[in-house]
Amino acid sequence: MSRRRVLIMGAAGRDFHNFNVVFRDNPDAEVVCFTATQIPDIEGRIYPPKLAGPLYPEGIPIYAESELSDLIKKFNIDDVVFSYSDISHEDLMHKASLVLASGANFNLLSYQSTAIESSKPVISICAVRTGVGKSQTTRRVAAILNERGKKTAVIRHPMPYGNLEEQIWQRFASYEDLDRHKCTIEEREEYEPHIDKGIIVWAGVDYGEILNRAEQEADVILWDGGNNDVPFYKSDCHIVLLDPHRPGHEVTYHPGETNLRLADIVVINKIDTADPKNVDQLRNTVREVNPGAIVVEAASPIFMDEPQQITGKRVLVIEDGPTLTHGEMPYGAGLIAARKWGALETVDPRPWAVGSIKDTFEKYPHIGPLLPAMGYSEKQIKELEETVNKVPCDLVIVATPIDLRRVLKIDKPAIRVRYELQEIGTPSLEDAMKMVGVIG
Repeated sequence: MSRRRVLIMGAAGRDFHNFNVVFRDNPDAEVVCFTATQIPDIEGRIYPPKLAGPLYPEGIPIYAESELSDLIKKFNIDDVVFSYSDISHEDLMHKASLVLASGANFNLLSYQSTAIESSKPVISICAVRTGVGKSQTTRRVAAILNERGKKTAVIRHPMPYGNLEEQIWQRFASYEDLDRHKCTIEEREEYEPHIDKGIIVWAGVDYGEILNRAEQEADVILWDGGNNDVPFYKSDCHIVLLDPHRPGHEVTYHPGETNLRLADIVVINKIDTADPKNVDQLRNTVREVNPGAIVVEAASPIFMDEPQQITGKRVLVIEDGPTLTHGEMPYGAGLIAARKWGALETVDPRPWAVGSIKDTFEKYPHIGPLLPAMGYSEKQIKELEETVNKVPCDLVIVATPIDLRRVLKIDKPAIRVRYELQEIGTPSLEDAMKMVGVIG
């Protein structure tokens, strides 16, 4: 009986995990290729033999998703497995329709069939969309556990945009580790805030191997999710964040709705800056979709040194890249700070954008007069720096999870916006974790 021919649609993360767990040692299926999207310049690589296993001595090629229909026909694909996140239900079904019309089956793998079991307790922090506040919530959960003498290891959703063989597993305990692994801005944004709190972060490509190593030095595993993906590990407590700035998205994006339905604890974040009607809408949705979930309400207050520097200035606002791009947010903490402290003008960076930064604005026209901190490669980081320095402004507001001033040489005054999770009222996150039974 011949092996079924499989194509995995991905974005350099969930796709590799699904292959490793479901297909790598599966004699009944042959993964012919991957496709890649969302992240610039990640196609054209090979998933290497060292990771692909003995059934794939030459590795597995990775193509651009734009070639999907042709690939299905060229390679006589039987099954297409969709394996990435933060996509609307409508767009997902358009892709499914293309696959079906091209002659292949369209498949989705469940959380239960792809989640690895750990020998240690696992607490997962995920969301219904990108940019809701997962990492700050992970830091809050780590602090709660550390106060009880529990040593935590954060395992971060993958971002393997470089040499895959060198990224099988990675451990980050210092800024030197970030430099040694040649981390991009996107990786630094996720790792640095944890390192600043003394938390060790693990990431890479093979999440079975990563888990084995993290378990050796931690009492509790914290899964810090990416986009709105479901966890890679079987969770003892699943915490999911909702965003009142994007009401309705919690049930119209994949796999965010799955996260909401799986949640033990739901955190409605950013209530300090949201329309109260939107917060009420989310409360009602949770009651309808997952009435057993414990609801925690929280804010993301802004912290700045000398915010008065903003008053009366023409400012360039740099926001978190994924939040603005595929996260589809039209603003972030930087724009909120600019308005709160009386900026004279928010300068539009689009006329001065260069290279891939200009391409990003063309691909995501909803962004408007804000600059997404795109940094998936050294070249793109240089183009971001050039764009920043060309914009005629008095002050740069850096509202990214890391201090970009350590990565970019900015030739004008710059001020940083920071934000942390702050629970409002009861139950607190700590109360909710007690109710679920993951802490005493």
